Amino acid sequence: MRVLITGGAGFIGSHLCDRFIADGHYVVCMDNLLTGSLKNIAHLKKEKKFKFINHDVTKHIKIMGSVDAILHFASPASPIDYIKLPIQTLKVGSLGTHNALGLAKEKKAKFLIASTSEVYGDPLVHPQKESYWGNVNPIGPRGVYDEAKRFAEAITMAYHRVHKIDTKIIRIFNTFGERMRLNDGRVVPNFISQALKGVPLTIYGTGSQTRSFCYVSDMVNGIIKLLKSTVNEPVNIGNPNEYSIMEFAKTILKLTGSKSKIIFEKLPIDDPQVRQPDISRAKKLLNWYPLISVEEGLERTIKWFQKKI
Repeated sequence: MRVLITGGAGFIGSHLCDRFIADGHYVVCMDNLLTGSLKNIAHLKKEKKFKFINHDVTKHIKIMGSVDAILHFASPASPIDYIKLPIQTLKVGSLGTHNALGLAKEKKAKFLIASTSEVYGDPLVHPQKESYWGNVNPIGPRGVYDEAKRFAEAITMAYHRVHKIDTKIIRIFNTFGERMRLNDGRVVPNFISQALKGVPLTIYGTGSQTRSFCYVSDMVNGIIKLLKSTVNEPVNIGNPNEYSIMEFAKTILKLTGSKSKIIFEKLPIDDPQVRQPDISRAKKLLNWYPLISVEEGLERTIKWFQKKI
């Protein structure tokens, strides 16, 4: 296949580039480097089947030659990013998705959109099933990301129904691993970098709120399985093992051997209290479930962060 990966210089996007190249496919990686980095794909520069294009997908996308699949991963994905870049986040979810779908229609390509567990907002249903419509504050500071992804899902399904494009929607739950940015702002890089530097781990709120963490190789496997499937409805991909943030902080301290203390700060506006995927659909339709334990994934990620720090 020849695949286009938008946001391909980002965290998950760069791992997808690796996987498609390893599987013998041609990869066109497109990124405007707003939150992505050329360092994530530097090792692919000499690959004959790899091409990088610096382009903002909110502007018209033109690709010469055939394209068999488009994986649309372009978007700021960390609260620290989308609160700083609210308009860009909304534009890439709307205009960017529209442009990517237009290319899929032109090329008769499969289309996979990276959606998010954030479409569930601060959920009133636990764990979260794909049938749940969510509890989102559309005008809150986090709403720019939540609503951008909800719109992206809506236009993706519209193109599927009207233009008969073979579309896929993956709802990604918290994912971690190598190539996360040190200043990403999310809990995994925050805790690991603080622990390795010996400074206090910062918990926002009481630490009773929960998250579920999936290692990046499992996430990539889920994406590939969904792309190859006949499924068009949204599918949750994530690790259902649920941690309180306090439990997670203590796990990081144990794995790093850090003596860092834990401090508490005010909880951000609209921060979800719980997050856990129901992956029944992924198991049944894709035969997918996570293979890497959270602790094993964290050990690999910590080693990578140690080199960076």
